[in-house]
Amino acid sequence: MEKAGYLGNVMLCVSIAVAGVSMSAAEAKWISADADSVDRQNTWILFEKDVDVAKVPSDVTVEIGADTKYWLWVNDKPVVFEGGLKRGPAPDATYYDVVDLSGYLHRGGNSMRLLLWHFGKDGFSHLGSGKAAVIVRSPQIEALNTDSGWKSMVYDAYGTMEGVTPNYRLAESNISFDARKGLSASDKDVLRLAPSVEIGEWGDAPWGRMVPRPIPQWKDFGMKPVEFERRSDGAGNDTVVARLPYNMQLTPHFVIDDPTGGRKVAIFTDHSFAGGTDNIRAEYITRKGRQEYESLGWMNGEWLYLIVPENVTVSRLSYRETGYDTEVAGKFECDDDFYTRFWQKAMRTLYVNMRDTWFDCPDRERAQWWGDVVVLMGEAFYTYSPSTHKLMRKAISELCAWQHPDGALSSPIPGNYKHELPAQMLASIGLYGFWNYYMNIGDKTVIAEVYPAVARYLSLWGQDETGLTALRKGGWNWGDWGTNRDMRLIYAGWHYMALDAASRMADELGRHDEADAYRRTMAEVKEGYNLCWNGYAYRHPAYHGETDDRVQALAVISGIAGSERYLAIYEVLKTQEHASPYMEKYVMEALFMMGEGEYAMERTRKRFGPMVDNPDYTTLFEGWGIGKEGYGGGTTNHAWSGGAVTVIGQYLLGVQPLAPGYSLFAVDQHPALFGNASITVPSVAGDIVSGYERSADGGLATHVVVPEGTEALIYFPSGTEVSDKRARPDDSRPVDGRSCYRVGPGDYTFHVK
Repeated sequence: MEKAGYLGNVMLCVSIAVAGVSMSAAEAKWISADADSVDRQNTWILFEKDVDVAKVPSDVTVEIGADTKYWLWVNDKPVVFEGGLKRGPAPDATYYDVVDLSGYLHRGGNSMRLLLWHFGKDGFSHLGSGKAAVIVRSPQIEALNTDSGWKSMVYDAYGTMEGVTPNYRLAESNISFDARKGLSASDKDVLRLAPSVEIGEWGDAPWGRMVPRPIPQWKDFGMKPVEFERRSDGAGNDTVVARLPYNMQLTPHFVIDDPTGGRKVAIFTDHSFAGGTDNIRAEYITRKGRQEYESLGWMNGEWLYLIVPENVTVSRLSYRETGYDTEVAGKFECDDDFYTRFWQKAMRTLYVNMRDTWFDCPDRERAQWWGDVVVLMGEAFYTYSPSTHKLMRKAISELCAWQHPDGALSSPIPGNYKHELPAQMLASIGLYGFWNYYMNIGDKTVIAEVYPAVARYLSLWGQDETGLTALRKGGWNWGDWGTNRDMRLIYAGWHYMALDAASRMADELGRHDEADAYRRTMAEVKEGYNLCWNGYAYRHPAYHGETDDRVQALAVISGIAGSERYLAIYEVLKTQEHASPYMEKYVMEALFMMGEGEYAMERTRKRFGPMVDNPDYTTLFEGWGIGKEGYGGGTTNHAWSGGAVTVIGQYLLGVQPLAPGYSLFAVDQHPALFGNASITVPSVAGDIVSGYERSADGGLATHVVVPEGTEALIYFPSGTEVSDKRARPDDSRPVDGRSCYRVGPGDYTFHVK
C-alpha cells in the first residue's frame, strides 16, 4: 500500500556527506527552495540532509524558526508534528522552537527531513514575513545548521483547493494533495531536490528578532479509528459520514482504494461552513491502487465527512486529535444535572479554543479577541492545569508588543487587524485581565513589563464635564453583541476597573504618585457614573433604549454602586435580559455580590438552557441561538459562554486569591440551589478544595483543603461559632454579615447550623 500523507509523502533523504561534531560550520541561514517560491501563497517545501555524527552529545537540541508551520523527522522517526507558531510575538519578530533531539540521533549517518508549510497569507491570527523559509541551528552539532548544503524542492503534490476559499479572517488555505505527485520509496530517481537558497541569517528582516516559543508543542492524542456510514447521492458520488466523540481539533486520515486514480476526495467537517462563513476544508486526488493519507491542515468539528466517487473503496477512516498541551486538572461536582452538563460543555469549549493563541472560535476566525481572552483566562484558572498560564503570558506579551505608535491597543493580535475595540481593550488591561493574571500567578515581572503599555493606553482616555469617561469610539464601537447597549456607561465601567488595576500595578512597582493619580480619576469617573442614577437604575442621559442590564452589573462589580442601590438593581436584573453570553457572566457575578446567588443560578439556567440542553453540540454557542438566532454569525463553539464556571468557583464556592499567587486566599461560600457542591481549583500553590453539603435538618457542612505554603481566610455567616481550634478569628479583611477565620495548610470540615 502506498502512503500519501504525513510521513509517507516524504520518505526519501538525499545523501549529503557532512562531517560531524568537530566540523566548523557556518552560521545557520534562512533557506528556501528557490527564489520564485519564496513569497508564493500556500507553498509546501521539502528540505532534507544527511549528517554524519562522529559522537552524539548527551544533550542535542535544535532551534527552528519557520514561516509558517513545519513537520520534522529524524532517521524516519516523527519528532515534531506541526511545529512553529503563527507570527508573531511582535510585528517585527518571529517565534522559534527549541526541539530536543536526544534519543533520535545515533553515531554515523543520520537523516534530517523537514516539510514546511508557508501560509503566504495574513489573517486575524497571523502576520506573515512574506518569505517561505526555515532556519535550523544547533548549539551542539553545527552540521545540523541550515545552509545551501541542505537540499530542497517545492513539493508540488500540495496545492490550493479550487473553488470556495476560507474567509478572509483565516490565514490558512484549503489544501489539495495530488497523490500522483506524492513521493514514495520508488520515486528516488525522479526527485528534484537541489541545493537550497540562502536568503538571510538569524535575526534578519523580514523575520526579524527571534523569540523562543513560550508554550509547549501540541498534545498529540494519537491516531484513532472512527466508525462511518456511507451514503450514495445517486449521481456517482458517495458521502462518508462519521460522528466524532466531541468537537475537537483534528487532522483527518483515511485508507482508500481507487482502481483508476486521478479522482477527487473532498474532506471537511460540519464546521467547514460555520459561523456564517466558509472555513477550512481540503481535498485529495487519488493515485491508482490502495493508499492512505493524513490531511495536515487541522480543522475542527463534531462530524467528519468525505465525498468520494462511488467506486472508490474506503476501508478505514481515522482522526488525529491535537491541541494545547494541558488537561482538566480542576474538578467540579454537584447534585444538579444541568450544571454538571454545563460544566462539561464549558470545558470542551474552552479546550477547543486554545492552540497558537486563545481563540474566539476555532472555525470562523481562530482569533485572539481580548474580550474573549479575559473570560477564557478566568475559566482556565479554575479548571485547567497550570500549563495554560504560558498561553496567557504569551497573549499578554503580544497585546503590549503590538501597541500602536499612538498608544492605542487593538485586538485580535497577532495579525492584520488594526482596529481598536475600546471596551475590550479596557477589559484586557483591567481587573479581570492583566491584574487577575497577576493575582493568580504572582509573577511581578509581568506587571513591570506591561505597566508602561497600560499607562500609555489609559492616557488616551478623557472625561466629560461631569467626570464620566468620554466616549472613545476607536475602530469599532463594540461593547457587546445584542441590543439596548448604554455605551457611555459600558465604557465608563470598564474604564473605572482599568484605572483601578493600573493604580494597583503602580503601587506594586513603587510608583505611588501615579497610583494616587489613577485613584483621583477613578473618583471622578465614579461621581459621573453615579450622576446617571435615576432612582431605580443607571442610565446615561443620552441613552434612550431599554435599561441596560450590563451597566447595572458593571456598576456593582466595579464598586461604583453602593450597597444601598442593590435592591433596585436586583429588580432591574430580574426583568432586563439584553446581555449576550459574553456579558452575562458579569451579570451573574453582580447578582452574587449583591447576595442574590439563587437568582443568579436561576437566570443562568434559564438563559443558557437551550444550548446546554441541545443534544447535537458538545460545546457552547456564541449567542443565545445558532445562525441567525446567534450573534456575529452564530458559532457553536465560543468559550466566552462558559463564564459561569468562574462565578461558580469564585462566588458559589468562594475561592479567590487575596494575595498574588494564592499565598493567601479566601473561601467565602454562598450556597445556592444545590444540596451539595464541590470544586477543586488547580492553583499555582497547589490544589484547593471548597465544598459544602446540606443536611436534612438544614445544617451545612463545609469542606476546605488548604495546600502547603498557603493560608486561607474562611468566611461564615456572622455569629457562627467554629469549634476547630486550628481556625483563628481574623477581622483584617472584613466582609459585611460574615465572620472570618484564618487557617493554615490542612484538611478542614466545619459544621454550620
